[in-house]
Amino acid sequence: MAKVKFFYGWIIVIIATLSLLISNGLSIGGFPVFYESIREDFVRIGAIEASKAESFIGIGAALTFLTAGFLSPFAGWLIQKFSTKRMMIVGCVILGTGLVLHSQAQAVWLVYFSRILMGASLGFVGVLATTVLVASWFVRLRGTAIGILLTGTSFGGVLIPLLATPLIERYGWRTAMVLVSLTIWLILLPAIIFLVKSKPSEMGLLPDGISPSTDKDGMKSSDIKDAGDGKREQQDGLTLFEAMKTPIFWVFASCAALIFYPIFVTSQQFILYLQSEKIGLLPWQASYAQSALFAVSLVGKFFFGFLSDKMSPTKVMLICCTVMFLATLVLLNLTVATAFLFLIPFGFGYGGTFVLLQRLVADYFGNRDYPKILGVITVVETIGASVGGIITGRLADSAGGDYTGAFYVVMVVTGLALALVVALNFMHKEQKPAMQVA
Repeated sequence: MAKVKFFYGWIIVIIATLSLLISNGLSIGGFPVFYESIREDFVRIGAIEASKAESFIGIGAALTFLTAGFLSPFAGWLIQKFSTKRMMIVGCVILGTGLVLHSQAQAVWLVYFSRILMGASLGFVGVLATTVLVASWFVRLRGTAIGILLTGTSFGGVLIPLLATPLIERYGWRTAMVLVSLTIWLILLPAIIFLVKSKPSEMGLLPDGISPSTDKDGMKSSDIKDAGDGKREQQDGLTLFEAMKTPIFWVFASCAALIFYPIFVTSQQFILYLQSEKIGLLPWQASYAQSALFAVSLVGKFFFGFLSDKMSPTKVMLICCTVMFLATLVLLNLTVATAFLFLIPFGFGYGGTFVLLQRLVADYFGNRDYPKILGVITVVETIGASVGGIITGRLADSAGGDYTGAFYVVMVVTGLALALVVALNFMHKEQKPAMQVA
C-alpha cells in the first residue's frame, strides 16, 4: 500500500505527549513546588495544625496517586465504550476544575477532594488514554511512537516547576495555580478538541501512514504478516489468574510496590526535605532540584530501555535498582553539597525501572492478558507509593518537620526492592524475550 507524504499520526503523538506533559506535570511531577506554600498557608489560617502539616501534604499526594491507580480499569472501559478523544476532553475538564478548586480551598477536605479530582483526570488524559490513542495510530512504528509519548511524563516534571516557581514567588501559590491551569484551558483542551482523532479511519487513513487508496489485494506480504502475527501474539502467554498462581507474579508485584515507594516519596516529598531547616535550600533552588530529578529520569528511560533490547531485561532491572540503592546511601549524610549526588543517580535508575516494570510484565507473562495483568501491577504500585507518602509524612511530623528519619526508611525500602530483583534474576529463566506487546 502507498504511504502518504505526511502521516497525521505524528501530530497525534505531539498532542498526546503534550497531554502527558501537562496532566502529569500539574498533578504529580511538577505539583510539589506548591507544597511548602500550601503547607505554610494552611497552618497560618488554622486549617491544619503545624504538628500534622507534613501528613497533610503526604495524604494529599497519596490520594492523587491512589485515585489514578484504582480508576484505571474503569477509565479503560469508558475509553473502549465511547472514544479516546471524548474521554481526554473529560479528563482536561476534571483536571482544570481540580486545580481551580484547590486554588480557592480554605479547608483540608476541599484540598483532598481536589487531589482526588486530579488523580481521576489521569485515568482519562494520562498514560492510559494517551497510550491507547497513539497505539491506535501505529502498528510497525508503535514502539518508537510510544517511546516518544512517555517522555511527556518526565518533561512535565522538568518544565512545570520552572514555570510555576516564579509565578508562586510573584503572585502567591493560589494565583499561580490558576495561571498554570490555563495551560489546560487555553492550550491542551483546544488542541484535543480541534486536532485529535481517536482512530486513523476517521481521516480515511490506516495505521503507520498507509494510504487506503490501494485495495486490500495491494497489501505487501509483510503487512499481512504483521497483521496476522499481531492476532497470534495476543493469544501467547498466561491469563491473569494463571499468572497469579505463579510465585514470580507475587515476587514481581511486591518488587513493584517496593520500588514505587521510594520513587513516589522522592518525586513528591524530597523537595520539602531540601527546604527544611536541616538542608535549607531556597524555593527556586529546590525547584531546580525537582526539575533535575525528572530530567535525569528522562535519560534513564531512553538508556535503560535501549539497553534492555541488547541484554536480559531482568539484568537491566537489577542494574537500575542497584543504582537507585547506591544513591540512597547518600541519605545517611545529606547536605546541600551532597543532595545532587543522591538525585542524579537515583533519577537515572528510577527512569529505567519505570520502563522495565512495564516491559517485564509482557516478558514474564506474555500478551494474552497483558492489559489486565499490567492493571493489577499498577494498582499494587499505587498502593506501595501511597503507603510511602503517608508514612513519610507521619514520620516527618513526629520529628517536628525533619525528614531525615523518613528518608532512612526510603533507603531500607530501596534495599528490600533490590533484594527482590536479585530473587527475580534467579527465578526467571534467562531467555530472549519472545513476546512483545502488540
